[in-house]
Amino acid sequence: MSDESTLAPVSAADVFRVVQVADVVFDVAVSTAFVVLREAEGRRRELRVPVALHDATAVHHAWQRVPGPRPTSGELTTFILQELRADVVAMRIVRHDAGVYYAELDVMTAQGRRVFDARPSDAITLALRQSVPAPLLVADVMLPED
Repeated sequence: MSDESTLAPVSAADVFRVVQVADVVFDVAVSTAFVVLREAEGRRRELRVPVALHDATAVHHAWQRVPGPRPTSGELTTFILQELRADVVAMRIVRHDAGVYYAELDVMTAQGRRVFDARPSDAITLALRQSVPAPLLVADVMLPED
């Protein structure tokens, strides 16, 4: 977790692209799933982020705006954020290292901006669960070249 005062300065290399969930693909044969993120504009490149099956279900329900019969972890966290008057400003996938994707959740509170380290699936779910879905961003260097 970090706050605005401890954030690294943004450099020219820190270019992010707006993406949208294009699909959530389940492969039950090998007990895994992928969230397919596609650039909203431009070259429409895609990033396939592997996630656990239950995380894929949470992302899919948030993407399709399906409420659970009881609040899921993502829904509960969203309710708590709303009650505390905290807004998810954006979700960013910032890097990929040794097969692991790293994301940040950018939140604005009455006390100011806070940036939290998060798993991509959780960050995507929370961004999509906002009353006005927060932008999904991916570091440009993470998107494949054509």
